[in-house]
Amino acid sequence: MEFLGDSVLGLVVTEELYKRFPDLDESRLSPLRSGVVNMRALADIARELDLGKYIRLGKGEEVTGGRDKNSLLADALEALIGAIYLHAGLATTATVVQKLIATTLTQAMQRGAGLDGKTALQELTAQLGSGAPEYIVTETGPDHDKSFSADAMVAGVCISSGTGKSKREAEQVAARSAYEILKPQVMDDTK
Repeated sequence: MEFLGDSVLGLVVTEELYKRFPDLDESRLSPLRSGVVNMRALADIARELDLGKYIRLGKGEEVTGGRDKNSLLADALEALIGAIYLHAGLATTATVVQKLIATTLTQAMQRGAGLDGKTALQELTAQLGSGAPEYIVTETGPDHDKSFSADAMVAGVCISSGTGKSKREAEQVAARSAYEILKPQVMDDTK
């Protein structure tokens, strides 16, 4: 079900983006789609639906907080979308998916024309002439439940920090935050 739901989700989101932004090329549409259908975004939607309480888990996953793991929540949402598709068809599924992703799509668009946080920050620091951002990542916790913290460094200065369940997630959170902090500088420079 997850495999089917992933494909249906990708199709619906791609069509929605194509309709909303007919003038954007693939290089801008693809990262925007990724901003909507990534594991973290899907897990957040699953949390809004309280989907975690309906997942059947083994004892190990139950003990280690599986009901709130991004990967399991995202997979469960994709499986749900697959089930809706099989039961009700593409048109109904598209309507459901569009409602589910509305907020996530708006947030992705606001983050800089579909750029992920790290790419957006890198483009911004290039505009500022500050060089490429760097990330200092630390990890804590036992192997089965690691947490990561990342500092986004620009020109040797820590601009912001972020946390996540993976190194990449922590870096993305830190980068998005740094982007929001530094973006006004670019706006001031263009006035």
